Amino acid sequence: MAHYPETSGFTGVLRPIRLESDIRDMEVEGEIPASLNGTFHRVHPDAQFPPKFESDQFFNGDGMISLFRFHDGKVDFKQRYAHTDKWNVEREAGRSLFGAYRNPLTDEESVKGMIRGTANTNVMVHAGKLYAMKEDSPCLIMDPLTLETTGYTNFGGKLKNQTFSAHGKIDPVTGNFCNHGYAATGLLTRDCSYFEIDPQGNLLFETEFEVPYYCMMHDFGLTEHYALYHLVPITSNWDRLKANLPHFGFDTTLPVYLGVVPRGPGVTNKDVRWFKGPKTVFASHVMNAFEDGSKIHFDTPQAENNSFPFFPDIHGAPFDPIAARPYLHRWTVDLGSNSEDFSSVEKLSDWIDEFPRLDERYVGQPYRHGWMLVMDPDMPMDFERGRASGFKMNRIGHIDHGTGKQDSWWCGSESIIQEPCFIPRSADSPEGDGYIVALVDNLITNYSDLVLLDAQKMEDGPIARAKLPFRMRSGLHGNWADASKLAA
Repeated sequence: MAHYPETSGFTGVLRPIRLESDIRDMEVEGEIPASLNGTFHRVHPDAQFPPKFESDQFFNGDGMISLFRFHDGKVDFKQRYAHTDKWNVEREAGRSLFGAYRNPLTDEESVKGMIRGTANTNVMVHAGKLYAMKEDSPCLIMDPLTLETTGYTNFGGKLKNQTFSAHGKIDPVTGNFCNHGYAATGLLTRDCSYFEIDPQGNLLFETEFEVPYYCMMHDFGLTEHYALYHLVPITSNWDRLKANLPHFGFDTTLPVYLGVVPRGPGVTNKDVRWFKGPKTVFASHVMNAFEDGSKIHFDTPQAENNSFPFFPDIHGAPFDPIAARPYLHRWTVDLGSNSEDFSSVEKLSDWIDEFPRLDERYVGQPYRHGWMLVMDPDMPMDFERGRASGFKMNRIGHIDHGTGKQDSWWCGSESIIQEPCFIPRSADSPEGDGYIVALVDNLITNYSDLVLLDAQKMEDGPIARAKLPFRMRSGLHGNWADASKLAA
């Protein structure tokens, strides 16, 4: 009999759902533009069986992939588990066999040496396939419309890296899928590689490099000529794993770096340049990055201290929820300078924000428009708990970097919002002209709606809501794919 722990990671808003389902023609309030033809895929961790350890992480759940198919003014819904090697062997056993989050020392003997990936962090369509990604394992290939799993890939044996980060980016100029993997040669190693996959799904090249210390390299920045890596000390070591502590801990004694890796074949570790930040901060996701002469700008939500209470301070300092609040910042480094220091760090917004997004047609280029989840603590909240981090994201914010204008939409006192995603109004519409799609979870009624808003008229509220007859579990990331990409 399944019994999940009575812990914060498995109760309340994070209670497992474990529901695979299909809905043809969702109930819609408002009007879905008939011109929208494509898919919004997103994913959340959802453990199919109770974990081996009650203290296990929310991040350790099996990947549940959701598909919202837009067509003819309608939305269809499909949800399936990603059939990873882990999911398959545990399904056969009828119980959990793998242990704690990113700790193979806690696995049962029967599964030791197997790929531990859960495919639960991000999903993107490329070359007509759905890439289901988790940064500690290879890329899982799925069908973007049926959600059937093909299996893990190393791209015909050409990719040496054993891991495939969850925040791949598609270069809007070349159409290449650009990504990296850290701990590339084995758990806790400092080995990484950057690689690009062409629009047909072929690996073009792989650049190997080494980072100053092992840490969670969850996201990265991309510009026309460079891949950018911010090293923030969410780090680990074998002693932590042997003691069955949380895999990661925050180490305030380590510096923050921004690494600049040239894009292209033939690049070696000596070509990588590391810049050191002025102080130790927390930063995870990246809104965008771009070149400005010899300078590189890197936009990321930055907090003064650790934002992850589930990865506690290595030296025992208590979690500080105020210092954990992130605000959008711009880090600037100058490749024309002999200095190893950042040129500047500029705060761009007073919003408490995370999960930044942009019009992906401007990845790696100068841009104006960005969107993000915002926590507004001054608004009423009729619920006690928010995301796993503790943040209660109740607004979607829009910032115009050109004018400095900001506008937002508040979802109401009963709800929190999952990561937004931008959808262009058309392939050739101006930057930022389109829609924002996001899941809104009502924590009182226990239902979720997929809302659609005009991307530059946030204060007007949703133009449409596609209604689900249940509440979705908190998700991580998702992406839009135009119908033309589905048959690539």
